[in-house]
Amino acid sequence: MPRVKRGTKRRASRAKTLELAKGFFLTKSKLHRAAQEAVEKALRYGYVGRKRKKRDFRSLWIVRIGAACKSNDISYSRFMDGLKKAGVDLNRKVLADIALNDAAGFTTLVAQAKGALPQVAA
Repeated sequence: MPRVKRGTKRRASRAKTLELAKGFFLTKSKLHRAAQEAVEKALRYGYVGRKRKKRDFRSLWIVRIGAACKSNDISYSRFMDGLKKAGVDLNRKVLADIALNDAAGFTTLVAQAKGALPQVAA
């Protein structure tokens, strides 16, 4: 089996790892082995974080829509059901923005949703 010394490829690979580890604390930004472990972990956290971000924003939008619904005397679930039945096709991101910045517009959406829901005899 011939001996392989790697040379420039090894140096380039390590330089790339250390570049990714720039700004890490102490040896994690200076020594290859520590930097390699830190970079791998950071990349894993980054991947998970990108997935989590979507979940967190959807949760925030639902809370905002729910709060605006409560001030208009309708529950979040009945509001969303009414919008679907009324044929209003707006996603939660847009609804949350309307609820936050345009109270009158949101009130008209609530009226549409209430109109599409069957009336419950009290």
